[in-house]
Amino acid sequence: MCLIVFAWQPEHPQVLRLVANRDEFYERPSAALSEWQEARGVFAGCDLEAGGTWLGISAEGRFAALTNIRDPKQRAGLRSRGELSADYLCGQLGPKAYLEAVMARAASYGGFNLLLGDRSQLWHFNSHSGQARRLEAGVYGLGNADLDTPWPKLLRARQRLQDEPHADDQRLLALMADTHRPADSELPDTGVGLAAERLLSSIFIASATYGTRASTVLKLGRDEQWSITERSFGPHGAPLGEVALHG
Repeated sequence: MCLIVFAWQPEHPQVLRLVANRDEFYERPSAALSEWQEARGVFAGCDLEAGGTWLGISAEGRFAALTNIRDPKQRAGLRSRGELSADYLCGQLGPKAYLEAVMARAASYGGFNLLLGDRSQLWHFNSHSGQARRLEAGVYGLGNADLDTPWPKLLRARQRLQDEPHADDQRLLALMADTHRPADSELPDTGVGLAAERLLSSIFIASATYGTRASTVLKLGRDEQWSITERSFGPHGAPLGEVALHG
């Protein structure tokens, strides 16, 4: 998952409104959003290569989302980052207690951001800083650096989410289909080279080998209602289908 923007409103009837794009190589096998057969009551996509998930929710309203930290100098992790979000969704620990356990083994993974919550609280953890933080109400963005790092596409997506507080799922999915690329002078320098920075600079990424594999809208209400909609894509951004679930 490479870009997540979300409005956290714990005192509002809709406590969470989140939209996200998962960017990955097209050849990496994945299963689309569904209820997991091996963990009933968990609704998420699945990485079929290493297991785990990039984003999901449980029937009880526990939710998790994950992004990698872009750093070509970092070592490959011994364990798959996708298990971090999956284990939370399948478990019973609260966000704070779960993150305390994660912090003890964070060095076993490549760099990551982990977003965890339920209907009453939302937490963020960045493995490079080693800091866990409970988030106050607000509109946030999370990409492949730290929370609210002002990369152009994060600022653009976050502002559009803030400007459309009543947008339906289809409008929010359209927000994440934005292919605008900023000027080279606005791009971050993360050590991957200018050509890659350009490719990765748009909200929606499309190429022959790497791009946005899924766009997801997640909404969570205080009244035990939730919904999740995922649209899948193939090479060059070709649409592959859409799944909508709710509880």
